[in-house]
Amino acid sequence: MNIKKSVLFILLILIIDQWSKIYIKTHFVLGESVEVFSWFKILFIENEGAAWGAKLSDILPISDNIGKLVLTIFRLFAIFGIGYWHFDVIRKKASNTLIWAVSLIFAGALGNILDSVFYGILFNDSYNEVATLFSNEPYGKLFYGKVVDMLYFPMVDTTWPDWVPGVGGKNFRFFEPVFNIADTAISTGVGILLVFNKKAFGKEENIKEQDDKDYSEPNE
Repeated sequence: MNIKKSVLFILLILIIDQWSKIYIKTHFVLGESVEVFSWFKILFIENEGAAWGAKLSDILPISDNIGKLVLTIFRLFAIFGIGYWHFDVIRKKASNTLIWAVSLIFAGALGNILDSVFYGILFNDSYNEVATLFSNEPYGKLFYGKVVDMLYFPMVDTTWPDWVPGVGGKNFRFFEPVFNIADTAISTGVGILLVFNKKAFGKEENIKEQDDKDYSEPNE
């Protein structure tokens, strides 16, 4: 895959991701949901932290605001790192599998960082009201935006039998996390690297072995 095709693919994911987030933000009140199927709902939540809503302030003695700023800055550095990785694998003409995977990861990471950096100054709060894009009363500041999530798949929603020790009578729900298109892209990219590891990195390993062989052979 060349750089042009990869960039177009990344832009397509970004457009779908940001369109879905802006649509949800400007049409749903926070916590509002719509049932598409019994096992799939559109549920609007906002994530102030990392994966699954985790916050740095939950594990470090810092305020929520400082934790949010540190996390956003970390994401920005990560974006530059992934961006360089993306450029590097294309420059080295790595396998298409690897390029697809890195493109997905980069697009997903960039999609979520746009929320974290800009949404705080673009939207007003979604509590008890539908937010407005380019609001005169934004809910936050630059770098303090919340990531919009909306994809919810409660494929199993039941109660543990009373005879099960420890959890009997309690609710059991699978799959409970709420996520977005960007998260899906990242997870898919990582999944490709895990499942098709040899296919993704095989070409790079062959090139490295050939380079090592050429280097070790004496000049005639």
